Amino acid sequence: MAPKKTALLSVSDKAGLAEFGKRLADAGFELLSTGGTARALTDAGLDVTGVSSRTDYPEIMDGRVKTLHPKIHGGLLGRPGTDDAVMDEHGIGAIDVLAVNLYPFTQTIAKPDCTFADAIENIDIGGPAMVRAAAKNHAHVCVVTDPADYAEVADALAAGTVDAPMRLRLAQKAFQHVAQYDAAISQYLAGQLGDDDSAFPSVHTESYVKHSDLRYGENPHQSAAFYVSTQPETAVLGSAQLLQGKAMSYNNIADADAALECVKQFDQPACVIVKHANPCGVAEDADILSAYRRAHSTDATSAFGGIIAFNRDLDGATAKAIVDQQFVEVIIAPDVDNDARVVLAGKANVRVLTTGHWDASPVPSLHTHKVGGGLLVQDRDIAMVNPDDLKTVTERAPDERELQDLMFAWRVCKFVKSNAIIFAKDSMTIGVGAGQMSRVYSTRVAAIKAADAGLTVSGSVMASDAFFPFRDGLDSAAEHGIRAVIQPGGSRRDDEVIAAANEHGIAMVFTGMRHFRH
Repeated sequence: MAPKKTALLSVSDKAGLAEFGKRLADAGFELLSTGGTARALTDAGLDVTGVSSRTDYPEIMDGRVKTLHPKIHGGLLGRPGTDDAVMDEHGIGAIDVLAVNLYPFTQTIAKPDCTFADAIENIDIGGPAMVRAAAKNHAHVCVVTDPADYAEVADALAAGTVDAPMRLRLAQKAFQHVAQYDAAISQYLAGQLGDDDSAFPSVHTESYVKHSDLRYGENPHQSAAFYVSTQPETAVLGSAQLLQGKAMSYNNIADADAALECVKQFDQPACVIVKHANPCGVAEDADILSAYRRAHSTDATSAFGGIIAFNRDLDGATAKAIVDQQFVEVIIAPDVDNDARVVLAGKANVRVLTTGHWDASPVPSLHTHKVGGGLLVQDRDIAMVNPDDLKTVTERAPDERELQDLMFAWRVCKFVKSNAIIFAKDSMTIGVGAGQMSRVYSTRVAAIKAADAGLTVSGSVMASDAFFPFRDGLDSAAEHGIRAVIQPGGSRRDDEVIAAANEHGIAMVFTGMRHFRH
């Protein structure tokens, strides 16, 4: 008679545990377990053998040491036909199935009151060791790290055995599980170093899990998928919920991220419309309906098929205005009220995302950009000047209305591809010049956009994401009736640029901060 097979279960996440244990027992497995997992199985009415009974050694150090023993690791690593003699000599029984998931490290460090000691105590040692051993020996051991796989494994065992392709797939998933776990620990400890190098350690590790396969990438001939961080922030695209509509495309996701991050810059009710990664219309107003109408009027042509983001919950009147006025790919808001959901239900293909509400202060994080054979890593650009930071460099200082519009334009400018020029008036974009190789040409594009929309540039303010290297930028602004300019300053020809502003009666302020966006 063949010896009874053994399944070792030791999990932090108890979801589905009792049912899986029952199905293993029904398939003839002896259940071997530890600590809280053993108690949960026993409470479910199952017979469980404690690991200590097999090792003849107690769990010690408050459970820190319980599975680190030759009778456990030998059972996971033993190869039938190769290691039988040594296993018999030392009384090591084979372990055929291992179900392990690790201490909740990421959940622990996400808690606001988590201490360093709490984090360290939630670093699993025995779990990863067992997972790696079983995954290495997957030809003979079935390793399960995700409760979502319990039913499939149980079905296979009930039918006879887990075949080689499934065991290989589960082993790959197990190593991935441990790699993500170690990456999270590494990142956390790097953040605890408290020195200038802690944000950029010698090895950069990040962990992402696949959210979904995409139909294609930027173009139909490119394959693509969307991955989300294993340590997501709140109110970001990676944690947003799709309420309705078709699956998001690669370009939808990229543009939606740009729209969401831009609209977060504003305190008053605001709307941002993005097309091809650039804001084509932005406005603040007393309510989001008014903000939407003004943002749309900036460039109705580009808004067609665009991404619309709000910093307030979407209401029915605003939703109706959108679907009555334009074709839209994606709408993003902190939440969507019932009236808006009814309106949007009639446009089943429109993608509607909710992000939840966000704090006023952005969370520092890293921004990465893949290049051939390498990765550029930098702090995410969350810096923003306030009016007290501005330096007036011209004879005429901006008045209160101009100052308000300059700050509005500067917030928008940060999210427009370089070279970026923004015309704004009354907390609304009048023209947007994006991605030109010359700042003067960006100014001309902004003016063309305004003219095409029937908007008057004269009396507007202008924002430039970087300094003007020559006075021609100011001369061009004057031709269009710009009354005030905000820019970083710092050019070798600042004096010439300031002189040009004075000649034209333009008020100009320096921020001392550049916002390139490539």
